[in-house]
This record gives sequence, C-alpha cells and structure tokens, in this order.
Amino acid sequence: MEGDCLSCMKYLMFIFNFFIFLGGSFLLGVGVWVLVDPMGFRDIVAANPLLFTGVYVILALGSMLFLLGFLGCCGAIRENKCLLLFFFMLILFIFLAELAAAILAFLFREHLTREYFSRELKRHYIGNNNTDVFTSTWDAIMTTFDCCGVSGPEDFKESLFRLLSPSKMVPEAVAEEQLPWRRQRGAVRGAQHGLQTHKGCYSAVVDYFETYIYTAGALAIVVLTIELFAMVFAMCLFRGIQ
Repeated sequence: MEGDCLSCMKYLMFIFNFFIFLGGSFLLGVGVWVLVDPMGFRDIVAANPLLFTGVYVILALGSMLFLLGFLGCCGAIRENKCLLLFFFMLILFIFLAELAAAILAFLFREHLTREYFSRELKRHYIGNNNTDVFTSTWDAIMTTFDCCGVSGPEDFKESLFRLLSPSKMVPEAVAEEQLPWRRQRGAVRGAQHGLQTHKGCYSAVVDYFETYIYTAGALAIVVLTIELFAMVFAMCLFRGIQ
C-alpha cells in the first residue's frame, strides 16, 4: 500500500512539474522572441522603459520556472534524492522570500502614502530624460499612465526639477499638449487656475490596480498553496525513497 501511494505521488509530482516546465519554457520563448524579433516589436518595447523592464522580468520568471520544473520532473521520475532536496530548498527559498515581501509591505505600508511620494518626487526627480533610476522610473510611470506628478503638475513647484529647469513647468515625459491648462490658457494663467485638472499618477496607478487587486490576492493565495503542496510532496517522496 505504501509503495502504491509513493508511486502515485511520484507520477503526480512529475505531471505537476511538467506543466511548470512547459510554462517556464513558454515565458522564456516569449522573452527571447521579443528581444530578437526582426519585425520591429523589439523597438516598440525598447521605447517604453516599463515594457523593457517587463521583458527581463518575464525572462527571469521563465528561467526560474524552467529550472523548478526540470528539477521536479527529473527528481520525481528518477527518484533522485539530491534533485528532490534541491527542488525543495529552491521552493522553500521562494516561499520565504514571498512571505518576507508580504510582511515588509505590511510593516512599511505607511510609506506608500501620497504625501511620501510627493516629498520624494520633489527631492529627487531631475527630469530632462535623465538616466538615473528614480527619474527614469517616474518618466516611465507618467508616460505609461498618462499622468503628471503624484497629485498633479503642482507637485513640481518648489522641486529639484524646477530648480534645475526653471523655464519648464512640467517634465518632458509629460506631453504638454495633453495638459488642459496648456490648451486653454497661457502658461502663467494655467499655473494659477488649471494645475488641478490633470490627473496625478497616484490616483491613476491606484485606479488601474484596484481592478486587479482581488484577482492578484486570489492568485497569490493559490501560488502559496501550490508551493506548500510542492514542498510536502517533495519531502514525502524524498523520505520514501530507499
């Protein structure tokens, strides 16, 4: 009976990890295709820093899933204790990293306020298509979500950006023709009356992700549950192998 149970667990683990292996292979293929695509899609992605970063995230995730699936399949079908142990340790590391990230996000949630981001933007944003990480990240956010500043263009008043570029009201990343106060009034009157009309990035990002928050939460719970079962299966198979 124990042998039948162990055999069933072995094949279930093989099938489960085979699908992980296929998923990792697919993500790797998509990432590599985007980077080497001769049809011009690569140029579209390269023009958007957020998409460009996303390609490497897909490659990293695909590589990790590919490795996990390979180790799980080989360890299960060959009944190799070394591969199973390595698979277990890798899953455990990923599980603990996700748990630590969730705990840190909860502990530092007060830093994710509108006031905090506004203060950091005023202190560190340089503009002028600067290549430093902080500026390029904000440029990507403002371009992707079609927004300006944290609460609006008024965030750039009395900021490092205005000190470095006193002649500019908003960064180059924001298409000035899209600002309502640029279209309707002059720059001076717009600065006085129209700054509040353009949507800030804080509201834009929150509104965007609010749609997916429950889906993301459910997906996170499913992933953590799968990882727990994978660790239990791997350890049971490890201990059952003579």
